[in-house]
Amino acid sequence: MKAHVYVTLKTSVLDPQGQTIQNALRKIGFTDVTAVRQGKYFALSLADGLSQDSARTAVERIAREVLTNPVIEEFTYRIED
Repeated sequence: MKAHVYVTLKTSVLDPQGQTIQNALRKIGFTDVTAVRQGKYFALSLADGLSQDSARTAVERIAREVLTNPVIEEFTYRIED
């Protein structure tokens, strides 16, 4: 089983790196991009035989306690068999 965790800045937090990327895209001709938010991606390999509920509980705890700064970041995830 594998978990894919995506960590991004909360929408209320300014994203200067995303803004820099958007400006660079505009300068090289990608004018249809109106906003960029950057983030982090984590791929977690989970133990065989782990139930979906246990996997969700573990991934949420790992994301909340280890992978994110809850003051400025939020996360989403998906689990695949």
